[in-house]
Amino acid sequence: MRVKKLTERNVGISSDDDMIDITTSGTMTERTLNQRSPINLPGSGETEDIPGIGQYEDFHTIDWQRDIARDRMRHRYILKRKQNSFIDLIKSAHDAWSGWLCVLLVGLVTGTVAAIIDIGTSWMSDLKFGICPQAFWLNMEQCCWSSNETSFELDKGNCSQWFYWSEIMTSSNYGPFAYIVSYLFYIAWALLFAALAAGLVRMFAPYACGSGVPEIKTILSGFIIRGYLGKWTLLIKSVGIMMCVSAGLSLGKEGPMVHIASCIGNILSYLFPKYGRNEAKKREILSAAAAAGVSVAFGAPIGGVLFSLEEVSYYFPLKTLWRSFFCALVAAFVLSSINPFGNEHSVMFYVEYHRPWMFFELIPFIGLGIIGGVIATVFIKCNIKWCRFRKTSILGQYPVMEVLLLTAVTAILSYPNPYTRMGTSQLIYLLFSQCDVSSNDGLCDYTNDKANVAGPGVYTAMLLLSMAFVLKLVTTIFTFGIKVPCGLFIPSLAMGGITGRIVGILMQQLAAKHPHLWFFDNSCGLLGQEGCITPGLYAMVGAAAVLGGVTRMTVSLVVIMFELTGGVRYIVPLMAAVMASKWVGDALGKEGMYDAHIQLNGYPFLDSKEDIVHTALAADVMQPRRAENLNVLTQSSMSLEDTEILLKETEHNGFPVVVSRESQYLVGYVLRRDLQLALENAKRTIDGLLPESLILFTDITQQVMPPPIKLKKILDMAPITITDQTPMETVVDMFRKLGLRQTLVTHNGRLLGVITKKDILRYIKQVDNEDPSSVLFH
Repeated sequence: MRVKKLTERNVGISSDDDMIDITTSGTMTERTLNQRSPINLPGSGETEDIPGIGQYEDFHTIDWQRDIARDRMRHRYILKRKQNSFIDLIKSAHDAWSGWLCVLLVGLVTGTVAAIIDIGTSWMSDLKFGICPQAFWLNMEQCCWSSNETSFELDKGNCSQWFYWSEIMTSSNYGPFAYIVSYLFYIAWALLFAALAAGLVRMFAPYACGSGVPEIKTILSGFIIRGYLGKWTLLIKSVGIMMCVSAGLSLGKEGPMVHIASCIGNILSYLFPKYGRNEAKKREILSAAAAAGVSVAFGAPIGGVLFSLEEVSYYFPLKTLWRSFFCALVAAFVLSSINPFGNEHSVMFYVEYHRPWMFFELIPFIGLGIIGGVIATVFIKCNIKWCRFRKTSILGQYPVMEVLLLTAVTAILSYPNPYTRMGTSQLIYLLFSQCDVSSNDGLCDYTNDKANVAGPGVYTAMLLLSMAFVLKLVTTIFTFGIKVPCGLFIPSLAMGGITGRIVGILMQQLAAKHPHLWFFDNSCGLLGQEGCITPGLYAMVGAAAVLGGVTRMTVSLVVIMFELTGGVRYIVPLMAAVMASKWVGDALGKEGMYDAHIQLNGYPFLDSKEDIVHTALAADVMQPRRAENLNVLTQSSMSLEDTEILLKETEHNGFPVVVSRESQYLVGYVLRRDLQLALENAKRTIDGLLPESLILFTDITQQVMPPPIKLKKILDMAPITITDQTPMETVVDMFRKLGLRQTLVTHNGRLLGVITKKDILRYIKQVDNEDPSSVLFH
């Protein structure tokens, strides 16, 4: 097996027949695919004496059909034995409910970790502005609970228990010098948090950087990335995301929560051998964990289940749906019980609306969807271009310096604007909120409460929000993809919320100043002009539009936004905006941000949502093109020396076994790794073995000298085969729906070639590049 050292410049498909070279946002060093493992079942007597048989190497794809068959045979074996004794009955019962117990533990741990992250993020974010001397571990809001002040503002300083850094250093919170001191402390804390996060990621867990959702999608499709869901990744990503959000970088913690929850699911699955030892079964737990991650990120358990089904999961049977729902429910319950935000809601920007929307507002809602699709397309294209530049430039060699430089620029530009100085979640809550008598932000500066006529504060706020939008868009383009934990859910919601709030204010002023226009008259007359337009609703719709355009989420996004607002009456506006955003995004760019990063990093991912019109046959894609060039094993005529020479001179990850080189009739398929392990085991255990010893894949009982090596146990005698005339539509569907790694091409039973997953990816890319009109994306 070849081990190939790669840098981030080595992206894409290698020239070898059985190898795919990929890079993550971290540092992968070995890129190989398509290793098939034999069945290894308890009580079956197959290959149990050879350690390592039936397992997968790093950076290989799993064999879905083989792992599912292994689990079914294991299950039948347990059921067959449960009548033998009481112990076997207990084992059978444990096997039946172990899946529910595993997702219960995943939900409990995920909810607890999410609460710790929320509490830590809130405390460190406030630490940039000041400290609570009486109890330094309290954030600003918790510190002020100990006093009689029930309301406070960041810039007003009306909480006597909280001390700003300017007050500590200059005994005053007002004046130019106090402003400069606060400014410098804000930048210093941001740089400290960012440096710690980047350093921890670089030293202890390179896989902890980025969002993690593209990699989770690839892993759930059947790819093995050892360490990506390990304990160090979990620890560093949890700590790092708190520091990165607190540093004021334009990123969110909601996306990385999917990665964190998947790490928890992977670690806990090893407590149950049913899942820990079977990669296909383990992905059922990972799908449930991804649902729990979104559940605690947005306080939306139903949306989390739909997100796992729609966006990340590749294999989602009905029982996984139930367990995902249970896991998301438990995680949300634990988070709400811990109550990290000190209220009855599990997210900082939870809002409730009571005013209905008017029918004529569908036009601006759809317009927001169109704007959101355009913003998302610009964001995706610019971010992908910058990530490509980072890979090929000297900048990619100094990831920590890039993080510190970006943090310094973001902090310097963010502090003067109060809407970028505050946390992004606080900004989203402000944008979503309705104005009432207790509101004192510039967004609620109305000269006439009944007519909702905007005062000068509203227009000033709109100008500041426009500047905040530009800053958020530009900084997020450069931030997503750096070597620290970072998500794009919250920045996307913020950009959409700003756009929607501005559009909502404009619509509100149009209704206030021209109430007799034909499309206002009837609708607004029912509620009075004061209840006609709700700018916060427009902010919510705009947020959903941009996030939908960035991720291409539809159903799950609408449900998440519905659970955030607690109102069923706004589903239609959300659906209209999200669908418009998706249509515009699909028209301007063929994939969302996650799919774009999957392609950028060269992950072996076959998108089941992508429909491609093929005109080729299997014979046109198989490797090699001429059957006489195919490297094969014979069932009873190859010696140990011949086999070792074949292993030394080739780099394929598996070999077809045929009757003879003359007939080429297919017998089965054997993995390179399993063959190497079996030969090493035979050399240790068989006396008198010589280079002339035969390698036998048949049941020969007579004595042969020198002693042969019998390897029928590692032979897959039922490999997936197709004929050379099979249309490529069928072949691609087989790879997608059955999770294949390779299929053997035959003609009248004679072996002609092999089609691997890499060949499918190369073929799809070739069809896309040569004839874009033949590729239809849905």
